[in-house]
Amino acid sequence: MIMNVLAVGDVVGEQGLAFLEQHLRSVQKLHGVHFTVVNGENASGVGILPRQARAIYEAGADVVTLGNHTWNRIQIKDLLDDVSWILRPANYTSRVPGRGLGIYEGPRGLRVAVMNLIGRCEMDSNFDNPFTVADRLLRHLDADLCLVDFHAEATSEKGAMAYYLDGRVQALWGTHTHVPTADCQVLDRGLGFVTDLGMTGPARSVLGMKHEQAVNRFLGGLPMRFEPAPGPCKLEAVLFSLDTETRRCVHVERVDIAE
Repeated sequence: MIMNVLAVGDVVGEQGLAFLEQHLRSVQKLHGVHFTVVNGENASGVGILPRQARAIYEAGADVVTLGNHTWNRIQIKDLLDDVSWILRPANYTSRVPGRGLGIYEGPRGLRVAVMNLIGRCEMDSNFDNPFTVADRLLRHLDADLCLVDFHAEATSEKGAMAYYLDGRVQALWGTHTHVPTADCQVLDRGLGFVTDLGMTGPARSVLGMKHEQAVNRFLGGLPMRFEPAPGPCKLEAVLFSLDTETRRCVHVERVDIAE
């Protein structure tokens, strides 16, 4: 069968969460989606609260992934251990709650693995090497398909990871930079890839935040807590179509919507 996987870009603020709740199920129905992964690490601006994680799950996500802001809302720590549908990056070096890999039931009883990794270029160098962590996790993985959310700053690191895992996983997408890329592709050994999904949140903004705050920062103004911008929202996502018999991705396309 062809299994359609929807990967949804970073949810930003309560506005982004509300837009996801309003539109996710209709997008799933329109595109015949069988499995959905949503990155939610910015649901509270920076970090995510337990109620926001549950809202994303109840809106239609099968898995909620996180990133470098996982611990900005420390209230999430208990939920990371309590439920299997939320993942934090697998390559955190310290002993922290939660898991970075889960196996979930897909259509027709398929075992779908989802891996959450974080990059090191221009990020916290205290993370383990995501390439070697991916090797370790894949070595004994018992699943029919594997999907990877690579939360990274550098486009080069995301691209390198895609080529490194080509033939071993079926889809890999980048998150974190909140800007959608136009490079949807299928690599030679059947891995579907896009450098960045984009985001779900305020459209007239700088990465979802008030543009005047970003300008202030670059002009050297006083530091301030960033706030999600008001106004219309957008949902940016990518659809991966996977052949479950050959274990290859056969098509990748953007499915963005906006107010």
